[in-house]
Amino acid sequence: MSDQHEPLENRYASAPAWRSVDSYFAAALVDEDAALVEARESGARTTMPNAEVAANQGALIGLLAQISGARRVLEFGTLAGYSTVWLARAVGVGGHVVTFELEEQNAAIARENLERAGVADRVDVVVGPAADSAQRLIDQQVEPFDLVFIDADKPSNPIYLAAALELTTPGAVIVIDNVVRDGAVADANSSDPRVQGVRAVIDAIAANPDLDATALQTVGEKGWDGLIIVHRR
Repeated sequence: MSDQHEPLENRYASAPAWRSVDSYFAAALVDEDAALVEARESGARTTMPNAEVAANQGALIGLLAQISGARRVLEFGTLAGYSTVWLARAVGVGGHVVTFELEEQNAAIARENLERAGVADRVDVVVGPAADSAQRLIDQQVEPFDLVFIDADKPSNPIYLAAALELTTPGAVIVIDNVVRDGAVADANSSDPRVQGVRAVIDAIAANPDLDATALQTVGEKGWDGLIIVHRR
């Protein structure tokens, strides 16, 4: 749930009951080992503390990769690599993850976490602006990706979706995080560029006849937010 421009203070307004439910589900259902715990906690050392997905959300992303049979995954927004570990484990031995991170400080932490989790050999952490990194892959005509997870700066969501469509083929899954923004997404007149970035990517998805999609609201330790799941026909 990284958001490059999100203020650190009051990032997640989360009711105690929401947190309790998240904690219950995570304790009962999520197999978060020591490497994942350390990766999640190491987010405090990044440029965006507490911006990683919650444990149950990481498990969901990993399950989506497994259910879709993904062997090649592209991630926009690495941060400390918490979701990257989930994805790398989901693709399994022989699978591959490419993840884009703007800041070298964060990339270094992510590499440590990937090594600790035993998946560094199947992950490429690419440092630099994600749009530029994606364009290089497009220019190189790399093998298509099976799943794309978009969790970077929200104003650029339409750019990232367009790149994802260049880098995938029919059957691929695209997941876009942080799309509810405490309900602000419903305000067409919002002056927040993050909200407008989400609305623009929703418009792009809705206008594309080759995409099937839905959006889900979530509440929990990360506040009131949600995600979009897209399937290429």
